[in-house]
Amino acid sequence: MQISQVRYFLAVCAESSFTRAARKCGVAQPSLTQALLRLEAELGGALFTRGRKGSRLTELGALVRHHLADIERSEQLAIRKAADFVERRRQATQRIPQRNEASHEQTHLRNRGNHSTAWKGDVRPCRPPDDDIASDNQQLG
Repeated sequence: MQISQVRYFLAVCAESSFTRAARKCGVAQPSLTQALLRLEAELGGALFTRGRKGSRLTELGALVRHHLADIERSEQLAIRKAADFVERRRQATQRIPQRNEASHEQTHLRNRGNHSTAWKGDVRPCRPPDDDIASDNQQLG
């Protein structure tokens, strides 16, 4: 059994017409008919009586209709659950950047905030102490 056969079956149930069901499903009417004939063969009997005034469910068709509707609902639920899962996973990976992916600018800004006040009292002069300058001058002259 294929999910397309389930959809076609439910469309014929809703439309009471193979032609309108095919149009609704976006397939050619002969393709829909062939798919439903294969479904009937798999289930062991006719699902519809076909007449001038449309198609009606047989006893077998009425028996399996609710089960096939459950299959379609389960398929739609599985698709929604999978899409929700994928979306949550995508959002989670966007919110938490990987350690190696942090940009240099983000790292610089983060570190700049850490050093702006912590090192003020511990700043060393840029030139060496006067004793070192005097010894340097003696070595040069």
